[in-house]
Amino acid sequence: MKKVLVANRGEIATRVFRACSELNIKTVAVYAQEDEYSVHRFKADEAYVVGKGKRPIDAYLDIEDIIRIAKESGAEAIHPGYGFLSENLEFAKRCEEEGIIFIGPTPYHLDIFGDKIKAKEAAIAAGIQSIPGSEDPIETVDDILAFANQSGYPIMIKAALGGGGRGMRVAHNEEEAREGYERAKSEAKAAFGSDEVYVEKYIAQPKHIEVQILGDTHGNVIHLFERDCSVQRRHQKVVEVAPCISMDDDQRAEICNAAVQLMRHVGYVNAGTVEFLVEGDQFYFIEVNPRVQVEHTITEMITDIDIVTSQILIAQGKDLHKEIGIPTQDQLTFEGSAIQCRITTEDPLNQFMPDTGKIDTYRSPGGFGVRLDVGNAYAGAVVTPYFDSLLVKVCTHGATFEQAIGKMERCLKEFRIRGVETNIPFMRNVVKHPTFRSGNAATTFIDTTPELFEFPRMRDRGNKTMKYIAEITVNGFPGIEKQRKKHFDLPRVPKVLETLPTSIVTAKNILDTKGADAVTEWIKEQKNVLLTDTTFRDAHQSLLATRVRTTDFAKIATQTEQAIPQLFSSEMWGGATFDVSYRFLTEDPWERLRLLRKKMPNTLLQMLFRGSNAVGYSNYPDNVIVEFINEAASQGIDVFRIFDSLNWIPQMEKSIQAVRDAGKIAEAALCYTGDINDPSRAKYNVQYYIDMAKELQALGAHTIALKDMAGLLMPQASYRLISELKSAIDIPIHLHTHDTSGNGIITYSAAVTAGVDIVDVAMSAMSSNTSQPSLSSLYFALVNGNRVPDVDIKKVQKLNHYWEDVRQYYAPFENGLNAPQTEVYLHEMPGGQYSNLQQQAKAVGLGERWDEIKNMYREVNMMFGDIVKVTPSSKVVGDMALFMVQNDITEEDIYARGHEMSFPDSVISLFRGDLGQPVGGFPEKLQKIILKDREAYTVRPGSLAAPVDFEEVKQELTDLIGYEPKKEEVLSYIMYPEVFLTYRKAYESFADVKVLDTPTFFYGMRLGERIDVEIEKGKVLIIRLDEIGEPDIEGNRNVFFNLNGQRREVLVKDSSIKSQVQAKRKAEPTNKEHIGATMSGSVLEVLVSKGDKVKRGETLLVTEAMKMETAIEARFDGVVERIHVSAGEPIASGDLLMEVKEK
Repeated sequence: MKKVLVANRGEIATRVFRACSELNIKTVAVYAQEDEYSVHRFKADEAYVVGKGKRPIDAYLDIEDIIRIAKESGAEAIHPGYGFLSENLEFAKRCEEEGIIFIGPTPYHLDIFGDKIKAKEAAIAAGIQSIPGSEDPIETVDDILAFANQSGYPIMIKAALGGGGRGMRVAHNEEEAREGYERAKSEAKAAFGSDEVYVEKYIAQPKHIEVQILGDTHGNVIHLFERDCSVQRRHQKVVEVAPCISMDDDQRAEICNAAVQLMRHVGYVNAGTVEFLVEGDQFYFIEVNPRVQVEHTITEMITDIDIVTSQILIAQGKDLHKEIGIPTQDQLTFEGSAIQCRITTEDPLNQFMPDTGKIDTYRSPGGFGVRLDVGNAYAGAVVTPYFDSLLVKVCTHGATFEQAIGKMERCLKEFRIRGVETNIPFMRNVVKHPTFRSGNAATTFIDTTPELFEFPRMRDRGNKTMKYIAEITVNGFPGIEKQRKKHFDLPRVPKVLETLPTSIVTAKNILDTKGADAVTEWIKEQKNVLLTDTTFRDAHQSLLATRVRTTDFAKIATQTEQAIPQLFSSEMWGGATFDVSYRFLTEDPWERLRLLRKKMPNTLLQMLFRGSNAVGYSNYPDNVIVEFINEAASQGIDVFRIFDSLNWIPQMEKSIQAVRDAGKIAEAALCYTGDINDPSRAKYNVQYYIDMAKELQALGAHTIALKDMAGLLMPQASYRLISELKSAIDIPIHLHTHDTSGNGIITYSAAVTAGVDIVDVAMSAMSSNTSQPSLSSLYFALVNGNRVPDVDIKKVQKLNHYWEDVRQYYAPFENGLNAPQTEVYLHEMPGGQYSNLQQQAKAVGLGERWDEIKNMYREVNMMFGDIVKVTPSSKVVGDMALFMVQNDITEEDIYARGHEMSFPDSVISLFRGDLGQPVGGFPEKLQKIILKDREAYTVRPGSLAAPVDFEEVKQELTDLIGYEPKKEEVLSYIMYPEVFLTYRKAYESFADVKVLDTPTFFYGMRLGERIDVEIEKGKVLIIRLDEIGEPDIEGNRNVFFNLNGQRREVLVKDSSIKSQVQAKRKAEPTNKEHIGATMSGSVLEVLVSKGDKVKRGETLLVTEAMKMETAIEARFDGVVERIHVSAGEPIASGDLLMEVKEK
């Protein structure tokens, strides 16, 4: 034999080619047109297209074309592999007629064993017991039902030809029997070319044992022992073991001898497998597979006999023992134990639906005792819906079953396959499970072991990180214009500073050892003014739209505590931190809190807390507020600065008590607005603030914050108000202002003289303008005075160098102010609101009308009745200002035509009372215009809300994100439902992007640039951007990277290019009326029409992928509203197929 054609594809074709090569036999491959990149064609000496113009599967079933190619190429023999035509009697006959050797059994044997009815007759004639079943192919579904009535359910409907689990259905009742009959016939026809099926009694809890047979033309028939194939799903083997470890030697001998007895009885030639179901001590013949099996590999490993080479030599007429060299049965032994796992693109969490797409990453295991039989698995390979989903077979061999399992666990762990879903996590669970390890797994093992489907989420950090970089490189960061990445110098990070002197007692030490009340007393005992550093929150919120990332804080946090141990607190959380972290930075704010808590153990961590909103923009039920405070306190927040955006004390009361109950510091805030020295603004006079401070002290506040969020507190007013408050209350006063006007330092100087206890400052590089006054500037303003802050100014300056360098990264988010802006006294816009509203204005195309918006902000405030403006009330004023400028509306227009207008939701919410009640109430006329027919209320909104059922919300969120969320995630979801879900979606797409350096995060990469990304301690990705491809007709670009020395590519949609291809609409996962494709493939049959009434469970359409059919059923009673596909149409996973209206 000099040349062999293999009538198959994938790993089995490659396996035969290798055997031929070892025997010095030339090889010929055939491939379907859609399979032109399949690896097997390149492994052969010659390769030819088969079945031109036919469907992919049909091409490999084209008998006449295969024979034509064999004859034209000079092949003397054809090896059919497994599947396809391997058991096709007609194919074997045609080979015989054309004088071509069929490497397999004779047509006589294929006739017997290719038909399960004849096979059963042969087994009975050989004296082997079989399962009760039909003697002939079933003609109609009525024959199925008659057999079920006689033998009882459950029953098994099986294709008369073929195997591999296709054309097989188990039915437990008449409905399943009818459906199973249709599906089995259809699948059998598609896979094997014949729709004949038969029926048998289904044995529910058996083991599936098969015996490997080799027979030659000299009358020799031997067995190569058994394989345990019980771990299967949909009757398709998943994991195979050789030998069966739960079987004793006597039972092994009995079953193996029975297999030989049958095959000798029929004079079997070549390789084959006799299959049995084993139940206790009884075993029943199922069928013979007259071909090489997928799992022949593990028999080869334990016997050291090459089954495929033996097939080829047997086909040449050689003797098993004398010429091939296989020992006689009495001399044949096996060594150790072997396991095979089939790695496929089936998604275990999506009912094992085959996935399709491009393999981005392929890394395989190896080592002693490991065998890989690879199909089309390599980086860049495209998995199509046309063929089997098998990527690679991994086999391990050990001296014991336990050793083989250990190696398999290691192999499955080593695999890295990205770009398509795989069953690897499922396989890992199978081989780790005690039932599998015991050897007692039955065929129902997978179906009855739900914990096999509980896997850790795949991180795939390398590919996801590159995907993010590619997205930003091609399309830019959302909200800023795409720009070329600049070259930045590394920030100057101070070297490790001296550790905290033991003589220094911090406020944090006092809180942890003596409690919150002791902190209040400790503050009052301090001679020098204390400082809160806002660099980690309000400073960057006010200057840079809260865009500073966790990684930039983490690099300086420890040094900050070392340099300024005397800080009262570090404000680092709350306010806009949550919204921006989730929405724009793809970061978890809770993770930021935990990280900074770890790096600053001796510093009080402070947050800004909206009395009834926590960190959201809506009022929440009281139990949500309490739960949030408790969670924040447990994770590291020490000081809660509690405020209400309208200074309405009822909104703050519950929060103050909750903070006290949590053992933390409750700092209640007076939000400052107007001017106490302006008699025309008497609404907010000194007495107003004194009364409010007294009431908050009575409610249990540990300290009082004077929150001048817009920087409106002038120096003389500062001295007067602080003096009056110090006289009226006996708890510490903490002053917060913004330096927008440039008067911040003199305002603080006056306040310090008046006796203020604590002031908010920021590092110089992050101070002034709309931020807080500079720490360093305040120090020098007070130096040599009575209350100079107790800090080492040289160390502070080292910290400042770092922020000078880091701030450059965030230049696109700067608010454009580079000099004092005394107009703040006119528009009264808070610092954080100033930068955020400016970004909003740019986003809606009003960037050039910023001056108009600032003027309108003041007009809206006065129109609203001169309210306190701090988030969220300040945002409402901003929303209204944007609305009026965008639509060129004046105050007069509002009063004249307001009844016809649709106002922003936030404005309606404010006037309805959702944010509470402003001082003096709302202007009645305006309130009626805005609310129209809506009802307003004056009670505390939280009192009207029913308590949140956290378990119910947790379950809802679990369903949405696919895993059980932590308490912190439930709270985040309650406050920012859509934002949190968008964050989770982005995280799943891009992984943990906070590991990226900030320039790369915002600007992507330059061509040829290399970056090192430490994804966890000691694990570094080396990424280089090599090339950005030209866009295709859909506007997609291939972005080529080098990752750890290997070339990778990422596909990115270029948003600047309009696609020339109309994309198919996708089903919305949360819309139950949308019927979506569960996998990529094609529509086999549409069974309903538009307007049809359907019942729950009724089959709507049938899809097909990789030779597997799926019946898609109605989820409820309803009416078919729209059908978006037709029979034969190709579909992708998630495509919208049909819409059914629930009735």
